[in-house]
Amino acid sequence: MPLVEVTYAPHVPEATLRKLADQLPHLVSLAVACPEEPYDGDLQPGDVEIRFRPLGPFDRSGLDAVIEIRSKFFESRAADRQDRVDALHEALESATGLGEFGIYLVLPVAAWAQSE
Repeated sequence: MPLVEVTYAPHVPEATLRKLADQLPHLVSLAVACPEEPYDGDLQPGDVEIRFRPLGPFDRSGLDAVIEIRSKFFESRAADRQDRVDALHEALESATGLGEFGIYLVLPVAAWAQSE
């Protein structure tokens, strides 16, 4: 279950943010799919949590957006994490037209519980 936080500059158009909101659940799920947590293409509530926030008055960034993804550590996921993030960057660039942006993939040792 990835947690995704998108921090964006004030000049990023709302239409671009909408495209990101639409594309991120599927593309992030593809990017972090692994044998231990396969992606079947059928996202359910709680499968991907996404939060958007604009840069604050004291934040500093030279990018239009930074997308931070936190997903549970599995060796199979970690082994090729750079390839995963590179492919996700390319897919998001094509799908959204977002200008200068970065993706930070974090794979912590974690656990998750959720209401049914």
